[in-house]
Amino acid sequence: MQIDRKTLFTGAGLVAALAIGFGAAKLSDRASPPAEAGEEAEAAEGAKADFVKLTAEQARNAGVAVVAVAQGGAADIRLSGRVEPAPEARAVIAAPVSGSVQRVLVSPGTQVSAGAALVLIRSADGATVRAEAVAANADAEAARAALAREERLLNEGVVARQDWEAARATSVRATAQAAAARARVAAAGGPDADGLTAVRSPIAGLVTSLQTAPGGFVSQGGPVAEVSNPARVEVVFNAPPEAAARVKAGAPLKIISADGSEADAIIIGVAPMAMGSTGGAVVRARPTGGRLTPGSAVSASVVSTGETLPTVPAEAVQTVGGRSVVFIAEGQGFRVSPVTPGRSGGGYTQIVTGLRGGERVAGRGAFLLKAELSKGEGGDED
Repeated sequence: MQIDRKTLFTGAGLVAALAIGFGAAKLSDRASPPAEAGEEAEAAEGAKADFVKLTAEQARNAGVAVVAVAQGGAADIRLSGRVEPAPEARAVIAAPVSGSVQRVLVSPGTQVSAGAALVLIRSADGATVRAEAVAANADAEAARAALAREERLLNEGVVARQDWEAARATSVRATAQAAAARARVAAAGGPDADGLTAVRSPIAGLVTSLQTAPGGFVSQGGPVAEVSNPARVEVVFNAPPEAAARVKAGAPLKIISADGSEADAIIIGVAPMAMGSTGGAVVRARPTGGRLTPGSAVSASVVSTGETLPTVPAEAVQTVGGRSVVFIAEGQGFRVSPVTPGRSGGGYTQIVTGLRGGERVAGRGAFLLKAELSKGEGGDED
């Protein structure tokens, strides 16, 4: 069979076209993996750009405070107050008798137990009180012996009943006088026969101050020392009048210290109109968790009983790349997390979306993480 030249050329052209197409397809297949690797590298670079690598110690040293995301909302009542020793955890100890200070047994900062001796005072008044008690006890003992003798003679018919009754009255009176004398000794601090009296602490705690020194003189009722128990504290808040009606005893509080640490507390008392002409209230709360330092200033959020939303300190919300974000603490640093902020007030911001509550985010010092993130982006561009 004869094949003309035109047909041959046409077949050769078709084979060449197929070969070129197949080759291009193979080249395209080989070029695909580098393109996918580039996309993965770009995604990894984006993830890196949304993470600030910083250990917990480095964060603390830089002044970044990590706080837990609370459930509440910007509409909750915000209070400011101060940590104070609980009323029963503070004692101002006075001298029970006048006298000269013989020894001071403690110094400020000493941990003492209840009943521990703080100062020794030698007192003439104390010696007198002790002597009177000894005499009263002797009189009472003699009166009891006389009563027993009169009762025996009465039973034998030797004395009249009125003699026994007189002896009984004398014994009762002497016994009462002896009891009163012992009470005076106890009130005087229990001085011995020489008038040496130990001034003792009624509570356990730390000696916070001393107002006496060896060789000095102290008057009866004069201050000797102060002792307080730093583990038993209360927080006292000054609440505005409009908040007084909304704050109830038994309501929970979230107390935030100046360093960003948190503690739970319960309101134990509300005193409306306690601030006189301002009409404000005094709110007292007792911590139920965490540790607070007496004398430190704190703020608090009254936990709402209605619908709640995650709440963070206002400075925790930063603007990065035109979006609102928070920095969530993770194992080796802080991850940027976009959020939708809601209302703000009292130094706190309500988070509508982006947080569930319970996360730990950078509060005070969050702007430092933003600066570090921006610095990292600048370095990439270079």
